[in-house]
Amino acid sequence: MNDTIARYFNAFNAGDTDGMLACLADDVAHHVNEGNIRVGKEKFADFCAHMSRCYREELTDMVILANTDATRAAAEYTVNGTYLQTDEGLPEAHQQTYKLPAGSFFNLRDGLITRVTTYYNLSDWIKQVSA
Repeated sequence: MNDTIARYFNAFNAGDTDGMLACLADDVAHHVNEGNIRVGKEKFADFCAHMSRCYREELTDMVILANTDATRAAAEYTVNGTYLQTDEGLPEAHQQTYKLPAGSFFNLRDGLITRVTTYYNLSDWIKQVSA
């Protein structure tokens, strides 16, 4: 199960949305930080396309934890990013860089991710890109 989470994050860092999607169940529930829950791989792919337009990010300092029955996992990491294109409702983008601690929580079934919940401090991010 840690392998599934590691593959998911390796694909993220490679900008490989298809690789991320391969780690997800068809009915994945994506709980977006400060946003709505999106259900299904298609909505997840749409979210990834939007994020790729607006942000370039690499996750470092990764620590993955999992329960013994391979149904839940968590990861803590550092987001190292560049704000590429203005995202609606957020400050104007002009290639600002940022660095944030963040975490993700997962449910798994049959080796696939059924829930992704990601948290980071949005006010910290806004402060960094507004400086």
